[in-house]
Amino acid sequence: MAIPFFEKYRPKKFIELRGQDLALYKVKAFLSSFNPDITKKKAVLLYGPAGTGKTTLALICANETNSELFELNASDLRNRAKLDEVLKPSTLQKSLFNKGKIILVDEVDGVTSTEYGGIAELIALIEKTKFPIIITCNDIWQNKFNLLRSKCEMIPMKELTYQITLDILKNIVKKENKIVSENILKEIAAKSRGDLRAALNDLQSIIDSEVDEATASEVISVREKSQDIFNALKTLFKRRADEEVLSLFESVDMDLDQITLWVEENISKEYRGEELAKAFNALSKADLFKGRIYKQQYWHFLTYQNFFLTAGIAAAKGPKNIPERFTKYNPPSRILKIWMANQRNAKKKSIAIKYAELTHTSKRRAVNDFNIIARIIDNNTIKRMNLSEPEIEFLQEKQQELKESLVVKA
Repeated sequence: MAIPFFEKYRPKKFIELRGQDLALYKVKAFLSSFNPDITKKKAVLLYGPAGTGKTTLALICANETNSELFELNASDLRNRAKLDEVLKPSTLQKSLFNKGKIILVDEVDGVTSTEYGGIAELIALIEKTKFPIIITCNDIWQNKFNLLRSKCEMIPMKELTYQITLDILKNIVKKENKIVSENILKEIAAKSRGDLRAALNDLQSIIDSEVDEATASEVISVREKSQDIFNALKTLFKRRADEEVLSLFESVDMDLDQITLWVEENISKEYRGEELAKAFNALSKADLFKGRIYKQQYWHFLTYQNFFLTAGIAAAKGPKNIPERFTKYNPPSRILKIWMANQRNAKKKSIAIKYAELTHTSKRRAVNDFNIIARIIDNNTIKRMNLSEPEIEFLQEKQQELKESLVVKA
């Protein structure tokens, strides 16, 4: 399995972290002056948008100061007892091998503010710690973080500039010994909006799939559309009793098939046990109505498909059981493959239609019998059909594929 670019090329030294000079200066000053007996604020809070290097900066701090890093993802912790159990020993015990120790509380958005949450306990541990604590957060201005903000030194992490993002992309392409057009790199940099992780994911998808420039542009647009779907999923999975979800996906710039893939990919992140079974049952019913729409052309069934995809899944988990925690949703792993398959199907259909027009046969018959037609289309027929270069390339690949399948069968 390929190593993600954002891990493979993650900076390991202060000098390698681009575009965060102010944050670097403040973090260095905090670590060099840290003294548990006299330091007033024993934790720094790195805050800012996703993909700006908050976690990376914490890892660099441990590496540059030769410190042991105790890493804790706050989204895994739901109550004070758990935070106390995991964090307290690390704040009081000395590090192995007499090295320093840095405690990283990553994605503190996930610590709940409820009675059984961990913010109060986290604050108490900050006050008692003998070692510096680095906390990361995307949205630190929520009311539940009011007291936490007062106990930490606040250090903003800003979005990377377009030029810095572009320079990093060009450098990685060079290291990977690949060729990606500058237009595509510029488009990735512009549409990432300062989120370097998103930019690197786009770049890796394009390099791994070896697509042409037009397809690469579509891949980037698929990722860009994901920004709205994240908010929609959050509302769907964490809805309150008074929230209406039937019209939830109307403002999302995706068709229901793509939305279904997003829901399917992330449903297990929010549901467990019987609730998970109910949610998947609702999802399967949405898929059932989708099949009826396609096979029977009963488009009024869209209402039922949307109902099960929204209200059906939301109802699988009662509002009282919703944990107030941050959840990181992932894009469907099949999106790129499905998009490319759709492109192949579009070429197949366009060739079949042109063949039907040339031979005065049924378009549906030509599409259904495409494998037979592909075998008999010769160069003269290709010219008469006026096929485009992409269509000719696809046809030749299909003919070779059919030829190889006959050899195997023989």
